[in-house]
Amino acid sequence: LTGTKFGCGVAQCGACTVHLDGEAVRSCVTKMSRAEGKTVVTIEGLSAQNDHPAQQAWQDIDVPQCGYCHSGQIMSAAVLLREIPNPTDQDIDDAMAGNICRCGTYPRIRKAIHLAAELQKKSKS
Repeated sequence: LTGTKFGCGVAQCGACTVHLDGEAVRSCVTKMSRAEGKTVVTIEGLSAQNDHPAQQAWQDIDVPQCGYCHSGQIMSAAVLLREIPNPTDQDIDDAMAGNICRCGTYPRIRKAIHLAAELQKKSKS
C-alpha cells in the first residue's frame, strides 16, 4: 500500500487520512488499539476500480500538482460527500480544513468536490 502518505506525524496536514469504521482519521496518530476490530480503509480500498466519485472528479478536474496530499484529501472528501451529499463551499472548507496542500490547489479541490457531488447524485439515480 503506497497511497497513504506520511506527512507531518502530528495530525496537522491530513496526508495520512484513512477511514476507520467510516470516519476520517489521521493514521499517523491513531494507535493500533483504536483500530482493533474495526474496518480500516485506505485510498486503495475506497473503490474497486478507482471510480469513487471523488476519485473521478479529481481526475476530471486534474486537481493534483505534486499529488502528495491528495490521497488524504480524497479520503476526507469521501466522508464529507457521504455525510453531506450536496455540500456548500462552507461545508467543504469546514470538512477539508485539516488537509493541507503545499501547492495551493484549494480552488481545484473545492471544484472537484462539487463535481463529485454531482457524479454521486447521477450514479444514484
